[in-house]
Amino acid sequence: MTSEDFVPSGFVPPTSLVKEHFRLEPLGPQHNEADHAAWMSSVEHIRATPGYPDGDWPPVDGLTLEENLDDLQRHASDFAGRRGFTFTVLDPDEHVIGCVYLYPTSSEHFDVTAQSWVRATSAHLDAPLADVVARWLATDWPWERIDRCGR
Repeated sequence: MTSEDFVPSGFVPPTSLVKEHFRLEPLGPQHNEADHAAWMSSVEHIRATPGYPDGDWPPVDGLTLEENLDDLQRHASDFAGRRGFTFTVLDPDEHVIGCVYLYPTSSEHFDVTAQSWVRATSAHLDAPLADVVARWLATDWPWERIDRCGR
């Protein structure tokens, strides 16, 4: 799938979403330490979150900061190349509390797969985040058939 297949050529992807309890911005290398700390503190919680059915992420043994940085650079490259869109989720104090992933799907029944997680200490925001993202996708993004991975 080319980036043109994922989003129309004239589409300008949103780069933020601001709500009362959280804010989304594109995930990038500048978030490495905070992102790493967020998911490393919540591996079991994230693995139990709807939308992570394969059980491969996050890795039980974690990643080094260097490995996490490589992953964040890949996500930033995907965003720039319009191949996928990953957002960090920040609380009002600018702490990383989660992520949102918007990537192509291999299913002919959907246009995009939307996954999200929050750290265990922000578990009360899990469903509200997923619901806000679903509404955002319906109003500000070009896809009609969204795989919310069981949400």
